[in-house]
Amino acid sequence: MATAAERTDAYVREYLVYRGFTSALKQLENDARNGKDRAFRVDKVIDQLLHSVQSFDLTGLREYWSYLDRRLFSRLEDVYKSTVNKLRTSLYRYYLVNTIQKGNSEKTAEFFHKMAAELQGQAEWRDWFVLPFISAPELNPSFSAYFSRQWADTFLVSLHNFLSVLFQCMPQPALLSFDTEVQRTTALMEENEQLRQLLFALQGASRDQRGGEEGEHEEEAGRGSVHHKLPAYVQNMDRLGDSELDLVSSQRVSGSAGGAPSRNFFSTLLPQARRTPAKAIATATAATATTGTSSSPSRKEPLTNQAGKSKETAALVKEAAKSSSNQASSGETVALPTHHRHKRHQDHEKERKELFSKPPTQTAERKVEAGEAEAPPTASEGPGDAFDSASSGSSSNHTRSVGGGGGGGEEEQPFIKLSQEEYGEHHSSIMHCRVDCSGRRVASLDVDGVIKVWSFNPVLQTKATIMSKSALLSLEWAAKPDRLLLLGSGVGTVRLYDTDAKKNLYEMSMDESYPRILSLACSPSGSSFVCSAAAARPDTLPSAPETQSPAGQLLLWDTKTVKQQLQFCLEPEPVAINCTAFNHNGNLLVTGAADGVIRLFDMQCYQSAMSWTAHDGEVHAVEFSRDENAVFSVGQDGKFIQWNIHRCGIKQSEQALSQHATGPFVMSGYSGYKQVQAPRGRLFAFDSEGKHILTCSGNGGVIYRLTNSEPALEGVLALGGHKAPVVTVDWSSAVDCGTCLTASMDGKIKLSTLLAQKP
Repeated sequence: MATAAERTDAYVREYLVYRGFTSALKQLENDARNGKDRAFRVDKVIDQLLHSVQSFDLTGLREYWSYLDRRLFSRLEDVYKSTVNKLRTSLYRYYLVNTIQKGNSEKTAEFFHKMAAELQGQAEWRDWFVLPFISAPELNPSFSAYFSRQWADTFLVSLHNFLSVLFQCMPQPALLSFDTEVQRTTALMEENEQLRQLLFALQGASRDQRGGEEGEHEEEAGRGSVHHKLPAYVQNMDRLGDSELDLVSSQRVSGSAGGAPSRNFFSTLLPQARRTPAKAIATATAATATTGTSSSPSRKEPLTNQAGKSKETAALVKEAAKSSSNQASSGETVALPTHHRHKRHQDHEKERKELFSKPPTQTAERKVEAGEAEAPPTASEGPGDAFDSASSGSSSNHTRSVGGGGGGGEEEQPFIKLSQEEYGEHHSSIMHCRVDCSGRRVASLDVDGVIKVWSFNPVLQTKATIMSKSALLSLEWAAKPDRLLLLGSGVGTVRLYDTDAKKNLYEMSMDESYPRILSLACSPSGSSFVCSAAAARPDTLPSAPETQSPAGQLLLWDTKTVKQQLQFCLEPEPVAINCTAFNHNGNLLVTGAADGVIRLFDMQCYQSAMSWTAHDGEVHAVEFSRDENAVFSVGQDGKFIQWNIHRCGIKQSEQALSQHATGPFVMSGYSGYKQVQAPRGRLFAFDSEGKHILTCSGNGGVIYRLTNSEPALEGVLALGGHKAPVVTVDWSSAVDCGTCLTASMDGKIKLSTLLAQKP
C-alpha cells in the first residue's frame, strides 16, 4: 500500500502541474511533508516512534500514538483492542527502559509524574512504580527480561508486523485501486508479450522442420522421374474435405464445358448420403487430370493430344455416372429422398424416447406446494418483468443456458436449494423476521403484535411467545449477548426482552411527541443501540403506508446503563428515519429517511459525515456492502441503487424493481377485500460473501447476483413456495449451507436451505 500511495502522489503532482494548480501543489507538498501517517510506510512509522524514544520526547510519543489510535486503531474490531493496548504498554515500557539504560533518571521520574493519573489504575503497571527506586533494575527478576536485547527485538518485530497487516487490510480509495489495476494490467501485458514471443519461436521451429521434410521428399522424387508442378487444386486435393472437393471438381467441369453451369456445385448443400455421384465424378475428373498432367514429358501438348484427353475425361465421367446410377437403383449405397426422410424421422423418434427415459437433472427446481415457482429474470427482462411473469406463470427449472439458447450447455448454479420448510404459527401478516447473530434462533413479529421466538435446527420449535397489548412496529436482536431482543412499540416505549428467561428486563420510554419506534439497530459491540422515533399520524393502522413525511428523531441509548446518551442532529429538519444499519465495527451508521435522504454518521464523534438525496419518496431499506465502500438502498420509487460512500451522492449502479419487491404490498381476497401493508422489515439481505442478495417477490424470495455493471442485478434462483406477497426476508449463512427466510402477508414463513457451490 505504501508503494501505491507514493505512486499515486506522483500522479496527483503531475496532474496539478499539468493543470497549473500551483497553490494546491504547494499545499499537497506541505501536507505530505508533515503527514503523520508517513505515506503508510511501516518503517517510517517505526522510525518516528523510535526517534521520540531516543530523544526522550514523551509528549511527542504520546501525541503520535494518539494520532495512530484515532486514525487507524479505533476503526478495528473490538477483538483487536487488547492487542493495541499490549503494544502501547510495551512501547511505554520500552521508553522507560531506554531512560534507565541511558542513565537519565530525570526523564524516568518525569514519565511517572505525567503518566501516573493514567496508569495507576491499570494492573499491569502496579509493580512498575517502584522502578525509579531500584538501584539495579536490570538484575531484578521482575524487570530483567525487559532489559534484554531479545525482548526489545521481539517488541519491535511485533509492532512492525501488526502495522504491516493493518495497512494491507485497510479499505483503499478508488484512486489506489486504479493503481492496483494498472499494475495488474501491466503484468498481464508483459506476460502476453512473453507468450507471443514463445509462440513465434515455436512456429518458426515447426516451419523449418516442415520445410526440411518437404525438401527431402522432393529430392527422392527427383531421383526417379522428372518433376512437374501440378495445379493448385491437384496439389491440395488430399487436404480438402468432401465439400471443397466437390466445389473444385464442379469448377473444373464448368471450365471444360466452356462456362456452362454444373449441378455438382449444389452437392455441397446436400446431405452426405446424396453426394456420392458428385464424388465419383470428382474422383474421375481428378484422376483424369492427374493422368493427363503426369504422363506427358513436356508441359505443352499438341491440340490433338488435348482433344483426345478431353474425350477420355468425358468417357470416364459418363462411366462413373452410369455406375453410380446402377448402385442407386439396386439400393446398395444411395437412398432415395423419401427413404432418407423416413430414416431421419425414425432417428428423431429414437432420440426423443431416450431423452424422456432419462431421470430429471439436479438443476430442475423441485415443485413446491402449489406446484408453481417463479423464474429468475433473464438478461432480456428486468427484475420487475420477471416478478410479473412469475406471478402469472411458472417454470420448474431456473438454470440459465450459456449463450442464450441453442448451445446446449448450462452454467453451474451458485446455489442449490436442498429443502424448504414452513413455519405457520402466525395468524396475520408478518412485519419483521430476523435471525440472531449466532444463526440459532429466529424472532418474527406480525401486525397483531404477536412475537414468536423459534429455532429451526434440528427441527422447527417455538421457544417463546410474546403478546403485546400495544402495537409493535420494530424488532432487533442485540449483538452481545445474543439472547436479548429489542422491541419498539407504537406508544413510545422500547423493551429489552430476555428470550432465555422469557421476561422483560427493561422498558425505556421515549418522548411522547414521537411515540412510533420505526427502527432499531444495535451496535456490533453490544454497548449501545440506535432508536428511530417518529411523530404520530392520523390513521391508526400500523401497516398502512405513509401519506406524508412525518417529523422524527434519532436517539442513541446505552445498553448497560439503559439511559439515553444523545440525540443526533438531523438536517435540514427533523424527519422520521425508516431504516438504520451499522458497519462491521460500529464506527459508521447509515440511515434512510422519509424525505428520501440517506445520512451517514461517524460514530466516533456522533456527527453527520455526509448526506444526499437518494430516492424520490421514502427510503425503505439501507445496508453496507461487505467491503464497506458502498451503501445499497431501496426506495419508494422502486429503485435498487448502489452508492459510493467515498464520493457523496455518486451512483455506482441502479436497477428498477417491481412493486412486489419494494412495496406497498397488496393482498386481495374475496368480495373485493384488499389488504395494504407498508414496508417495515428488511427488504433485501446479503449472503456471507456479499456477492448475492435475496429480495422479496409476489410468491417467494428471489436471489440475484450483483454484477457491478448494467443491469445491476442478474437473476440466479427463485425460491418460491408462497401464496401471498413476501414482505420481509433475511439470510443466515453458516459455512456452505445457508438459510433464507421469506415471510409473507398470510403469516407463513418459509425456510429454504441452500448449498453454495464453490467454483
